[in-house]
This record gives sequence, structure tokens and C-alpha cells, in this order.
Amino acid sequence: MRTDAVVIGAGVVGSSIALELARGGRQVVVVDKAGGVGHGSTSASSAVVRFNFSTRAGVAAAWESRFAWEAWADHLGGEDPAGMTRYVRTGLAFLDVAVAPRSMFVPHLERAGVPFEEWDAATLAQRIPGIDVGRYWPPKPIADERFFDEAEGTVGAVHTPDAGYVSDPQLAARNLAWAAERHGARFLLRRAVTAIERGARVRAVLLDDGTRIDADVVVNAAGPWSSAINRLAGVGSDFTISLTPMRQEVAHVRAPAGRHPEGGEGISVADMDLGIYLRGEVGGGLLIGGTEPECDPFQWLECPDDAHPNPTMEVFEAQAVRAARRLPELRVPHRARGVVGVYDVADDWTPVYDRTDLPGFYVAIGTSGNQFKNAPVVGRFMTAIIDRVEGGGDHDTDPVQFVAERTGAVIDLAAFSRRRAVNTDSSRTVMG
Repeated sequence: MRTDAVVIGAGVVGSSIALELARGGRQVVVVDKAGGVGHGSTSASSAVVRFNFSTRAGVAAAWESRFAWEAWADHLGGEDPAGMTRYVRTGLAFLDVAVAPRSMFVPHLERAGVPFEEWDAATLAQRIPGIDVGRYWPPKPIADERFFDEAEGTVGAVHTPDAGYVSDPQLAARNLAWAAERHGARFLLRRAVTAIERGARVRAVLLDDGTRIDADVVVNAAGPWSSAINRLAGVGSDFTISLTPMRQEVAHVRAPAGRHPEGGEGISVADMDLGIYLRGEVGGGLLIGGTEPECDPFQWLECPDDAHPNPTMEVFEAQAVRAARRLPELRVPHRARGVVGVYDVADDWTPVYDRTDLPGFYVAIGTSGNQFKNAPVVGRFMTAIIDRVEGGGDHDTDPVQFVAERTGAVIDLAAFSRRRAVNTDSSRTVMG
């Protein structure tokens, strides 16, 4: 089989890349070992869309992507007859915390033109009825006798009213795949990559069923399996950023009474003070994820396939009890309920969107659980990089300056370089 480009990974990022490459006129084949589009880590995403990042590029990318989510059919170029995911605008309150102070991201919000409000503790209490505005830093294990100590002061928040979430993350990936197929892309599912043939440049991708796909361009968008794919291609020796799979859980509970006073989904909350984030669900549910507090054990994996697929009571209880500390009316169930996913974690929790030292081999990796929101623009980032490099340009010495279609922001894609200095302003958590 011969094609112009192979994308490895049919998650939301890989499907977005396939769409943009196909729109640009390339023949594209997408390969994934899962049985369906978006069946990997995409399906476990909380799909929160927020704009609080420690880098200017991260904020600008999230703000640009929000416009695509809000006008999803326009972004796709039509309505998927199998159904369309939708954007739920809730607003997000990012609670004050010393490791991610307002000074880290507010200037980036201002520069990107993201509307925001700065709330003191009284305003926070008024805008989110029933919330405890106490400062409990640092996060502690719930078994620690200090966990229920009195608060030491109060917290305010930065509120971004246009934040929200995507209602069905797996459907979002399928929508992108549908749009890519309309432009001629092919999806080969239940096919694992066993080898990547290389010479002076990448030559072919070999699959476990014996299929050989010759291509001049290969894009690694394999999520937590990305490091294994890089090893097959023999790339990574010049990376300054390393990547490691991490197992994560998100708890599902019923929201406390009054959480949705207007019948909506309530304001989302990023609460690094206690080590969690919260977002509502249609129908009165509440999703609770962790923000990697130092007091919790990190579940690093040698191989993503080793991740235990079911939520554990230990993690569920820690997340739910922390949420109940912030929302005292929340009832903590006695049975774990939620989803399990695997992050592809970069050293500074910022992704790598770049070329590699193997001509024709590109990477969209290290998404660290915080890049679902940016999927619409990642496809365009990667297409811009590929077009530049395949056209003879040097993205390493003259990085692509991406001009965002909707916001007009100029985004320096060197921010996502494989050779960048580690971002010392990063919170070193999913918050970026």
C-alpha cells in the first residue's frame, strides 16, 4: 500500500491531524490497534476546556480551540449523521494557589484576549453557592490527621466565563474521523504497528497483519504508546523532553443539592489547593479528577497496557473526600465509580508537536492529560510544521509562527519543540 502520510493513533489528536492533512490534499491512512476511533485515552478524558496555562502558547492554543468547539459543525465542514458532540459552556473558577499564582497565567489571558474576572473569597462564595473558601494548602492524604485541620485563611479565584467541556470526548474523535474520511482519509483499526522502516528518511510502516504502508510522512500521535513508537522509528536521542505513561482515575458522583441552581452543569473548579478539579455533568453528575498533589503516589507505568482498567476505592475515596471538603454538602458514596485513563506525561506537562531527526517522521505526543481541549488546533499546528519542513524549511532554526484563524494570535510553535528547555514555570501537574 502506498500513501502520502500515515498517522499512528486514532484518538482525538490523531483524527484532527488526519483531517487537516487530508484537507491539505494529502492521501492519509490512520492506524490504531484499538477497535474504534477514540477508544484509547481520549475516551477517558474529562474533556475540560480551560485557558489557564503557564505558557503564552498554551493559552493562545486553548482560546483558539474554544471557537472551534463552539462552532463544531463549521470546524468539521458539516454535520456527522452519526451524531455530534457539543460544547457546554460552564465557566471555570481557578482557585488561588501558591504553586500556580495568578501572575503565572493572567498576563497570558490578557494578551490572548480571554475574558476573565478576579474574585476574592466573598465573591467566590457568592458565585458558587455552598463552596468552602478555606485555604488548606498543601494537599494531604485523607488518612492524615491534619487533613481536617481548620483552614488557614481563604482563597479567591480567577473566573473565565467561556470555559466549559465537550459533552462526549469519544464522539468528538469520531466526528473528526468522519470529516477526515470525507476528504479521503482511511482508518485501519485493530492493526498494531510492529516496525517502522527507515533509510535516509522514513520509508514505511509495517503492521501486525503483514500490511506494509509506504509513506513519505509518518506522524506519531499514539498517546501513551508514543515512546514505544519512537523506539521503533529510532528517534528521540535529541529530545530534551522525556515522556512516561501515567495511570489516572476520574471519579463520578452525584452533585450536591443546589450545585446546579439554574438547571445547568454548574461552574467548573480547578482546585490545586486540595489537589482536585471538578466539573458538572448533564443530569446532576459531578466529575472529580486529581491534579497530582505531591502527597499522592504517582502511578507511572512501564507499558500503558499494564494499567488496571477499573477505578479503585483508594483513589476514588481520596478524590471524593477532597471534593467534599470543598463542597461540604457532597455525599461520598461507598462504592467506586468512574473511569481510568493513561496520560502521556512530558517532563513539564507541555506537549511536543514537532519534527524529529528522522526526516519525514513527526510527533504529536506528551499531551499529559491537558491537550484534549486543543485537538482542533493541533491538527493545524502539525500540518503547518509538516508543510514547512517537507517544503525545505528548518523548523528547528526558524520555527513556524502559526497564525490562528479565529483569534488572529501568532503562536510560536517553538514552545512545543522536542529540544526546548524544560518549562520552569510549569505547575508540573495536569494544569500545565
